Amino acid sequence: MLEEMFAEVESELIYHIIPFWKKIKDDERGGFYGLLDFDLNLHKDAEKSCILNSRILWFFSNAYKMLEDKELVDYAKHAYKFLCDKFFDKENGGVFWSANADGSILDSTKHTYNQAFAIYALSSYYDISHDRNALDKAFELYKTIETKCRDADGYLESFTADFKPNENDKLSENGVTAERTMNTLLHVLEGYTELYRVSRSADVKKNLVFILNQFADKIWNPKEQRQEVFFDKNFNSLIDLYSYGHDIETSWLVDRTLEVLADDELRKKIAPITEIIPYRILKTAYKDNSVLNECERGKNSEIRIWWVQAESVVGFLNAYQKTNDKKFLDAAKSVWSYIKNYIVDKRAGSEWFWCVDSERKPSTRQPIVEPWKCPYHNGRMCFEIVSRIKRIK
Repeated sequence: MLEEMFAEVESELIYHIIPFWKKIKDDERGGFYGLLDFDLNLHKDAEKSCILNSRILWFFSNAYKMLEDKELVDYAKHAYKFLCDKFFDKENGGVFWSANADGSILDSTKHTYNQAFAIYALSSYYDISHDRNALDKAFELYKTIETKCRDADGYLESFTADFKPNENDKLSENGVTAERTMNTLLHVLEGYTELYRVSRSADVKKNLVFILNQFADKIWNPKEQRQEVFFDKNFNSLIDLYSYGHDIETSWLVDRTLEVLADDELRKKIAPITEIIPYRILKTAYKDNSVLNECERGKNSEIRIWWVQAESVVGFLNAYQKTNDKKFLDAAKSVWSYIKNYIVDKRAGSEWFWCVDSERKPSTRQPIVEPWKCPYHNGRMCFEIVSRIKRIK
């Protein structure tokens, strides 16, 4: 079972995902094109989001780390140059939300989520390039978050170009405008974990410990056995929402942070939570060999989103490695089979569908590439599955 999964996932990475994203590179104006619609029309004048560019930088950096194909470094360097040249605000610090196709700034919002992903990408790029400038820029953004994007109680969300608070409409899904979100905290954790891994900075470690304690004390709902999602400034939950995808993603990302920190006392506090999550997801959201999107006010969303499936494969395999409970291995394999059969787009020149409905039909309204549709979740699934199965074997 593991050998078959290993071969299939590795093949998907090498022969499908990587070649697709290579073709999205914009050699004329820099960076990578920002929109490929469902009908596979490439919109060369579409906006280029910092999140998409950062995730592509992260992807090619880690693809090189796994495969040691030097051509992949060139693609990472291309994304790195566009990030540094076009998205960094040399006057006020931080990175902007998005640029026009030519690199001029389109949306000057400074979002904590965006800063965190740039840190994640720059840290990984430093890891493969040993370019000290990349690490310096990662720390520059780290200091920006710590001085301008948080208060004594935790991390805040959205700001103007000069870091005045503004409405958090970038992550205001489900009709909620929140002053704090689980999503932003999770990805600050993710970015800081990678920065700490490559730098071993004591200050970054201190803030990772702070975030993990917030996860346990503010975000985690022990009664419902889930993370709350949207909060006011005092961490009061704003909506009855269970985000299945974020919970299964959190379960293994938090475990990764615990592994990198190697703090036994912290592990004793946090690890029991990450053990509960995959059992809860398996019981509540695992259906038809796939994982549902979310449950809002008691009503399940039946669509299957590409990133939720990708994170579920990793989360279930991580749970199997921790517990040796075979039902997690079976679930990981089943969700991968679902991805292979229904989420992977078999059309030439495409990659993965954004989502499919309960009848397994893809949504024609959703693009193949856009600011949020990137090689981060599915690429990372491939990296994780290949490396984890190697360790298991």
